Amino acid sequence: MSGDLAGAIFLVLLAAGGYFGLKALSKPVERTTEDFERKAAEGTTMMGASMNALHEMLNPEAARGQEVQTQMKEGRYGKKRREGKANDDGTEY
Repeated sequence: MSGDLAGAIFLVLLAAGGYFGLKALSKPVERTTEDFERKAAEGTTMMGASMNALHEMLNPEAARGQEVQTQMKEGRYGKKRREGKANDDGTEY
């Protein structure tokens, strides 16, 4: 009898703890623009950098794609290939 009561109390406490814990986690965090700017200025963390390196090792095609996107933004994608394919008279192919 006392074991049943202890089990029921445990389940009620567990359910109440779960409810209030989830309620506390679901509250939105108020941040100011200064907080956001400071966090953005910190750059990547060590954990983020290591995850990026791991992702590059596991998926080299995605890493190459990201490199190509960066080169295209900087305007230097394919310059060496185009320069190498130019004929002596300056026309390509």
